[in-house]
Amino acid sequence: MSPLPTPTIPTLVSSRLILRAPRMEDWPAYAAFMATDRSTYMGGPHEEAIAWGMFCHDVAQWHLLGHGALMIEVREGEAAAGECAGQVGLNGGPLFPEHELGWMLYPGFEGRGYASEAATALRNWAFETLRLETLVSYIHPENAASCRLAERLGAVLDADAARHDPADLVYRHPKS
Repeated sequence: MSPLPTPTIPTLVSSRLILRAPRMEDWPAYAAFMATDRSTYMGGPHEEAIAWGMFCHDVAQWHLLGHGALMIEVREGEAAAGECAGQVGLNGGPLFPEHELGWMLYPGFEGRGYASEAATALRNWAFETLRLETLVSYIHPENAASCRLAERLGAVLDADAARHDPADLVYRHPKS
């Protein structure tokens, strides 16, 4: 059996952010976030071993599916320049009926438009580069902030969409 080719993980740059491949130095903040109630809408809080599996899953998808998660790094010129503000990602595989666009911000980075800017950049990359036909966000119905963000991105509820978790709301993203 031949080895899988090394994937090209893109670096996407927006006006205030750099979306880049996850690195080991991102792990402590990721693990800390996943251990808190902030991760409730992602099935958390999670023990370290579960969070590690999720972090590795985000990287492994690049090798297996040609997409995955990117870390949100704040660009120079911003108050938090160089800091990792969270993550944005494309999920796929057997647990996802359609490709999913997801996001999370670490405490202290909310309210600055970073999630919207990062999600827009990755959504556009997914449609343009991967040529996806559809893209959705699966959102827990009590996660009002993510529902509002999906709507700001132009996504609309699709009550008939397939979903892994029957309780999730499915927001369908338009091709931009």
